[in-house]
Amino acid sequence: MLVESWDRVLRARAGEFALVALANIGREYPNDPRHTMRGPDDRPRPREVHPAFYGSFDWHSCVEMHWVLLRLLRTMPEEIPADRVRAALDEHLAAEPLAAETAYLADEARRTWQRPYGWGWSLTLANEAAAWSDPDARRWAANLAPLAQVVVGRYLEWLPKATYPVRYGMHSNSAFGLARALPLAAARAEAGDGALLAAITEAAGRWFAADRDYPGGWEPSGIDFLSPALVEAELMASVLEPGAFADWFARFLPEVAAGRPAALFTPAEVSDPTDGHIAHLHGLNLSRAWCWRRLAEALPAGDERVGPMRAAAARHADVALPHAAGSHYMVEHWLAAYAVLLLT
Repeated sequence: MLVESWDRVLRARAGEFALVALANIGREYPNDPRHTMRGPDDRPRPREVHPAFYGSFDWHSCVEMHWVLLRLLRTMPEEIPADRVRAALDEHLAAEPLAAETAYLADEARRTWQRPYGWGWSLTLANEAAAWSDPDARRWAANLAPLAQVVVGRYLEWLPKATYPVRYGMHSNSAFGLARALPLAAARAEAGDGALLAAITEAAGRWFAADRDYPGGWEPSGIDFLSPALVEAELMASVLEPGAFADWFARFLPEVAAGRPAALFTPAEVSDPTDGHIAHLHGLNLSRAWCWRRLAEALPAGDERVGPMRAAAARHADVALPHAAGSHYMVEHWLAAYAVLLLT
C-alpha cells in the first residue's frame, strides 16, 4: 500500500465500515455489560441501562462505532448511506438516552468504570460532534455535553492521583486513554478552559518524559490490541513541540531508522479470529499502523526514520484492513474504529 493511498482506501471501504457500524450499534446480544450489581434483582438488560450504547458487544465498542458513523458522515458522506446513518445517530444520540448514559456513568459506585479507554472514546465522540457545524451534529453535541462533562471530571479527579501509568496493550493503557481525550481537551483550552489539557500534559510528562531505550522487542503480548511503545510515543508527539519530540523519540526508540526493534515493524499473526483475545491482534496491527503513520507525520520530512515508519504503517495496514468488515463478530464489533482512525 502506498502512503498516498490512504484516502483512496477509505473511499473504497467507507460504505462497508458504515454498514458494519450500523449493524453493531443495534445488536444487543451477545453482550459483556460489566455491570456492578447492587443486589439479587439488579439484572437489567443492556438496553435498559444503556439506551444509547447497548450494542456492539460492550459499551466502549458501541461508543467507538458511533464515532465511526459520525466521522464517516462528516468526512465521506457521499460514500455511505448518509440518511440511514443520520437516522441512527438521531435515535441513539437523542437527549433522553444520553441522559440515562450520563446518570449511569456519574454514579459514584462507577468512578473507575471504563477508565480510561471508554472515557477517552466517549470524549472522542463528543469532540467529533462539537467540531462540526452541521445542524444535526450541533444537536448531538449538545446532548453529549453532559456525558462529556462527567468524563472530564473523572479525568481531573484521577490524573493527579495516578502515580504510575498502565503500560500494557489493552483497555487500561494510560497513554492511549489520554490520547483519545486530548482533542477535546485542546478544544476546551482554546475556548478558555485549559484544566483537562494541563492535567493530560502534566501526567504525560510525569509518566513518560524520562523514558529511554524502551524494550519494544518484548512486544507483542498475546492479547494486545495496542502497542505500549507506540501509543506512548504517539501521545508524546501530541504534547511535545516537534523538535522536543524528535529528540525524545530518538532516546525512546533509538534504532528506528534501522527498522529495529524488528518486533515493532513486523505485523502480529492472528491464529484464531473467533477467539476474542487472540482477535485483539488484528487491532494491534491497525493501531500500530495508525501510530507509525502519526509518528512519521510528526517528524521532519527529511528525517531518516520517516521512510521505515511509513513502510511499517503500510505493512501493518495491508495485513489488518481486510478484517475490519466481513470478519467474525469478535473482530467486527470494534475493528472498524481502528480502520477509520488510521485512514482519517
